Amino acid sequence: MNAHPVPAGAGLGLKPQHFDAALSCAAPGLWFEVHPENYMMDGGPRLAWLDAVRSRHPVALHGVSLSLAGPDAPDAAHLQRLARLAARVEPVLVSEHLAWSRADGRYYPDLLPVPRTGETLARLAANIGRTQDALKRSIALENPSHYLHMDCHEWSEPEFLGELVRRTGCGLLVDVNNVHVSAANLGIDAAAYLAQLPADAIEEIHLAGHSSDRGLPGLLVDSHDAAVAPPVWELYFGLLARIGPRPTLIERDGNVPAFDELLAERGIAQDMLATVGQVHEECAS
Repeated sequence: MNAHPVPAGAGLGLKPQHFDAALSCAAPGLWFEVHPENYMMDGGPRLAWLDAVRSRHPVALHGVSLSLAGPDAPDAAHLQRLARLAARVEPVLVSEHLAWSRADGRYYPDLLPVPRTGETLARLAANIGRTQDALKRSIALENPSHYLHMDCHEWSEPEFLGELVRRTGCGLLVDVNNVHVSAANLGIDAAAYLAQLPADAIEEIHLAGHSSDRGLPGLLVDSHDAAVAPPVWELYFGLLARIGPRPTLIERDGNVPAFDELLAERGIAQDMLATVGQVHEECAS
């Protein structure tokens, strides 16, 4: 059983340089998310810091290496270590990516795309099932960012994600920046994409910054090295207006600023969540 309920507020990705500030911060509704791969050890100072932060704030685990869409089943030893960490941390949410990064026992340093076919769907569903069985809980799956067209898709991405939810009981982690980046690169309608996602399945939202590729003008890159862009904030507010408040994370993995700057950006999301929450309460009364 989780010691903290899932917060319907805004959180931050926890960076080692911010451990002290994160531990002492008393902002209402604040929670943190970490990549479990950085903490899947038996002891040491980093795990002790995570324990300390976990004693003060809710913590979520956001995996990057299960390779759920890959040709191989998730590594059994990796799943065991993840399950031990989850049992220790009691995360409010566990999530992974609709991507692959491992084949024939070798790991690749990226989250790679897959064709949305029936074969991929069956493989993903089986691997999500294995993961959920190992963790004894459901996970949330994050939509990818896209950089080029693939002609072999049999499903639209919202349909594909919805079918995975139906088959496995998993939830969705909607990365709004990924939607914006993909829409710009592929020429699709970002708002229409978000409108097709099943509202009840959305357990978490990610917000991040992006950049323009230096060699290919017009190509956006999901770089997580800048503040959230205005179009992403607009898409986010529109999504909240439809589905209501959901746990929301501000991601920053490059050009990481001071903790107070991230906290101020987090405040923008927190204000939007409060505004939408009030509107939904008034409509329900």
